[in-house]
Amino acid sequence: MKQIVEPRGSLTVFLGAAPGVGKTYTMLEAAHQRLNEGYDVAVAWVETHGMPETERLLEGLPQIPARFGNLQGKISPELDIDVILKRKPKLVLVDELAHANIPGSRHVRRFQDVEELLTAGINVYTTLNIQHIESLNDIVAQITGVIVKETVPDRILEKAASVQLIDIPPQELLKRLKEGKVYVPPQNEQAMRKFFRTGNINALREMSLRFTASRVDKDMSEYMHEHKIEGPWPAAGRVMVCVSASPFSAQLIRAAHRLAAGIQAELVAVHIETPARRFPAGDRERDRVTRNMRLAEDLGAKPLTIVGENLVQEIIEAACVQNVSAIVIGKPQHSRLWELWHGSLVDKLIRNSDGINIYVIRGAAEQDPDNGIRTTPKEEGFNWRQYIGGLAMTMLATLFSLFFEEKTGLINIALLYQLPVIMSAFWWGRWPSYFTALCGLAAFDFLFVPPTLTFTIADIHYLWSFIIFLIMAFVIGGRTELLRSEAASARQRERSTRALYQFSREIAGIIDLELISQQLVKQAAETVGRSVVVMLPDNSGQLAIRAESYPGINRNKKTLQKTIEIAAAAWSFKHGQAAGRSTDTLSDAMYLYIPLKTTDNIVGVLGVHVKENNVLPEEKRLIDAWTGLAAIAVERVKLAEQARGASLLLEADRLRTALFNSISHELRTPLASIIGSVSTLVEAEDMYSKAARRELLETIQDGAARMERIVANLLDTARLESGMMQLKIDWCDIEDIIGTSLNRLRETTKRYTLTVNVAPALPMLKADCVLLEQVLINIIDNALKYSPHDSEILIRAEPKAGTVVISVSDNGVGIPEEDLSKVFDKFYRIQQPKHVSGTGLGLSICKGIIEAHGGLIWAERRPSGGTTIRFQVPVAEEVVIPERIVK
Repeated sequence: MKQIVEPRGSLTVFLGAAPGVGKTYTMLEAAHQRLNEGYDVAVAWVETHGMPETERLLEGLPQIPARFGNLQGKISPELDIDVILKRKPKLVLVDELAHANIPGSRHVRRFQDVEELLTAGINVYTTLNIQHIESLNDIVAQITGVIVKETVPDRILEKAASVQLIDIPPQELLKRLKEGKVYVPPQNEQAMRKFFRTGNINALREMSLRFTASRVDKDMSEYMHEHKIEGPWPAAGRVMVCVSASPFSAQLIRAAHRLAAGIQAELVAVHIETPARRFPAGDRERDRVTRNMRLAEDLGAKPLTIVGENLVQEIIEAACVQNVSAIVIGKPQHSRLWELWHGSLVDKLIRNSDGINIYVIRGAAEQDPDNGIRTTPKEEGFNWRQYIGGLAMTMLATLFSLFFEEKTGLINIALLYQLPVIMSAFWWGRWPSYFTALCGLAAFDFLFVPPTLTFTIADIHYLWSFIIFLIMAFVIGGRTELLRSEAASARQRERSTRALYQFSREIAGIIDLELISQQLVKQAAETVGRSVVVMLPDNSGQLAIRAESYPGINRNKKTLQKTIEIAAAAWSFKHGQAAGRSTDTLSDAMYLYIPLKTTDNIVGVLGVHVKENNVLPEEKRLIDAWTGLAAIAVERVKLAEQARGASLLLEADRLRTALFNSISHELRTPLASIIGSVSTLVEAEDMYSKAARRELLETIQDGAARMERIVANLLDTARLESGMMQLKIDWCDIEDIIGTSLNRLRETTKRYTLTVNVAPALPMLKADCVLLEQVLINIIDNALKYSPHDSEILIRAEPKAGTVVISVSDNGVGIPEEDLSKVFDKFYRIQQPKHVSGTGLGLSICKGIIEAHGGLIWAERRPSGGTTIRFQVPVAEEVVIPERIVK
């Protein structure tokens, strides 16, 4: 479906350093000015907080009523985006851009409502405080001690057409606060009183001025570049920030964004998954990675998730591929002992950077954003069966060694105890293998190292052997677990790649949307293990379910018929963005809806059932791959349909051109002879004898009859194609039909030899006699056109297997073998001889009439030269034999 893209509306942001500086007041004044200029202005949401001055400015401005929802058991008003879109003013006022909507709203945040209004082509005025800008959130918290949770992504302000700074001196703002002209929420009164300090206000004013100045500088640079004004341009490059599961990553991302904005570079956010840094699905660390990557996207970063073995190597390779000029990483919080054992990530990056700048930023203590408790990556839950399994394998190795101690020797026994360590690491992981190593060492010391049955070590050499044994066990166990993890990752990638490859092969030759949809839900459901649905627009443009799958669950299919599911799918299809579960748009839906997008079109929606709120990065990558393949396949089918439609239109245009050319040529000849004969009779009637005048009148009659046949053929063709031709069934005598046809063509057949051969006792036909006569006339007329004068035209009629076969043979130029099946097509004419005229409709009409009678018609080449056209009509069950016998 081709999406109609409306011109995007413009956003004007009235920015202030703190509440109470006059943002809303200034916005309302600007709205009055636009209203006086004739703009269609409407107020969708303005917070007056009971201030008389603000309420007075609202007077005279058209207002859009709010909707009401439930907020913690209370009825609360909220912005009604649907009414705004229906009303569609040219300019709408939406106060408090960073506001969080009440539960049940279409979007979680108000800035998302504003984005939808802008996409619909509506201009928006809005207000914002500097502390609500996402990239400045951590700096504001450091300055004021207040953590602001309602933030707006920087990309919103970057796309704004205008950012107007509203500023007043700190003393005036504090005076307004004392006079009660600044709204302070009762529940946050104490915190807000601490917020409004002279030092805090000055710092926030400086941040506001810096932010506005950087935007002005960026606008100026873009203006100079657009108008080719010479100047110092910033070097092309990108800033890459390394994202992990650490809560500090959010602060790191904001710092990287500020750095990128300062040097006017693009921002890339990369998360490296190594076997040592891979977390199970559902872990809090995994959720934090997803949350941090989403924050990076909100700040305009390009997200990348890379799976590899070596962290430093993958970071450097990603930086080189992305043309990165600076890498931003967090300062590790590990101890000196940890760095001595594992090495310093910062030192390794600096050594391998090769000209790339490395920025190391130290953050605050890692605090979990959910509960404020310092967290460290956790291992999988304790499974006592794994440790018992390791102990059991150690016991088996011990029994084997006791039976064959004399034959094996201590060295081989020590090596034998390494086998349970390797198997534990391969099956269960690192910690069960370490436990198995300790059990094996204890058994080896107690049962085999002299003195036996005691843990006493008499020989110092055995102590070194035990140390080497433990080192080998730990190294082998760790490496085996690493190989196991890499093998699991490789198998997962291979399954995903194989599934995508199989899907692409299966849909390559499919040109049916239903089959493509069924293949998509089947493959996607089997790969991700979730319920999948495909929705495509019907002829009216409304989304309809084309295929759905419910793997492993007995789900009520009415889930997809719920209003919120339909709304989420429709919103995703209309706006080309993901909606539903795990997004900020209609997040109460049970499915995540992703648009099937190609370069220019949105062809449908793919829905994936999501149990948790977050979709894992690898799942998101896989789903994106599915949607990309599906979108291409669906568009290919629709393009094929459009191509077929275009081919039909082209063919129709060709036929129309051929019809016009044929008719104009065919009508011109008899019309010219008629006009010539009439002119002769009118101008010089007395000069011609009676015989000459009769000849001229016969010429006029022949021309009129020829024109009548042309018009009759056109009308018959139109009736056949429209299905309006109705057969008038009656008993028909073949001999009468042949005789009547030849009588109507008597003038044309004078210069030919006609031979009629009708079999005796030929049964009568139950058919439309007039139409059969028309068929025979067209076939005989066609034979006469392509036969030389004085040649024979043979007409035969004979019974054959419950039918009557009638044939017309000529001695003309004949029809090429490859054209025998084409002579019954509309407007088709053989190339030779060129002097023969005709519309190319006669035989086409014959075919339509004969097939309407349930018969067949075909053409054959005569061995002696010329053509035979035969048609057969079935004989009625009640056969009637004419009384006379044809001689």
